[in-house]
Amino acid sequence: MADGVDFQDLNRRMEGAVTAFQHDLASLRTGRASANLLDPIQVEAYGAAMPINQVATVSVPEPRMISVSVWDKSMVSAVDKAIRESNLGFNPIVDGTSLRIPLPELNEERRKELVKIAHQYAESARVAARHVRRDGMEHLKKAEKDSVISQDDLHVQSDRVQKMTDETIAAIDKMLVGKEAEIMQV
Repeated sequence: MADGVDFQDLNRRMEGAVTAFQHDLASLRTGRASANLLDPIQVEAYGAAMPINQVATVSVPEPRMISVSVWDKSMVSAVDKAIRESNLGFNPIVDGTSLRIPLPELNEERRKELVKIAHQYAESARVAARHVRRDGMEHLKKAEKDSVISQDDLHVQSDRVQKMTDETIAAIDKMLVGKEAEIMQV
């Protein structure tokens, strides 16, 4: 925007922080099976590290079970190894070209750890939103210094940037509360 800051760009970047936070939360194991739980796993396949969803189909046939159907029979052991070494606490059961991954019950200590991790993800998302706010404010101050906008416009647009930031952080906090409740429910 020639007269201040591009609010569409700021909004897009703040929504990006929220979307990244949603993705991070989806990868947290809450006791319920989800295909997203395996997203961080990389499989050594054909001389390169590939995401598990590029060598197999991940599905959730039951609430506490993840099923992985490997497309290439020669990749079954590599997928099994990648899942075991992922530090996610999974112990797959190999059945031909399929792997079944039962999800054990979460104990209280592990639930508290997951809540701490969720809080870390939330803080990272808040920091990202604040960085976007800082960039917007710097653009506004530069525009005011260069006499592109008046002081009144600076205050109006600064308030708008702050409101966008507050709304983004409120959305992040709301998602965090929901995930925390999901993790801690017995």
